[in-house]
Amino acid sequence: MIVVKLGGSLAQARHLRGCLDSIATNFPSQAVVVVPGGGDFAEQVRLSQQIWHFSETAAHAMALLAMQQMALLCHDLKPEFALTGSLASLRQANPSPRTLIWSPDVAELDRAGIPASWDITSDSLAAWLANTLAAEALVLVKSITVDAKLSWRELAVRGVVDKAFPGFAAVAAYPIHIISAAQFQCAAF
Repeated sequence: MIVVKLGGSLAQARHLRGCLDSIATNFPSQAVVVVPGGGDFAEQVRLSQQIWHFSETAAHAMALLAMQQMALLCHDLKPEFALTGSLASLRQANPSPRTLIWSPDVAELDRAGIPASWDITSDSLAAWLANTLAAEALVLVKSITVDAKLSWRELAVRGVVDKAFPGFAAVAAYPIHIISAAQFQCAAF
């Protein structure tokens, strides 16, 4: 099983459908779990928090709902991909060569001890999920070109990945690829 995190910015850059099509084309015999970023939905949570000054706990839950909205969008664009929020259903899918879209469950992540912080976004959640599922690989697809020579920490400092990602990546027992949508659509990784 591989975990593919599709950055929320792919929707705005109009790469989302192409990336979903690439998953169907390039991984026909492998189980894939798609982790959607929060995109504009999560950005609205950030803006609203600046205005209303609500708690990190509320912002965290709202950002997870933003990921759920993107999961619904992905599922509508690719209805043959199954939509799930449960870790149990993801684990059951492991031997099956099918594609699942993860719609994260707030309560399940709370029970797992995921901190409520903007330092942890869908990038770190994808790495956490890949660790939890003992994935074979993690692919983070971004709307920008990423310098492969940069360390996880340098990528976090530059805002390419979130601040917590280097910690999750440090314990990964699988390869991690951070690539652009163009590279992903050409299967160039």
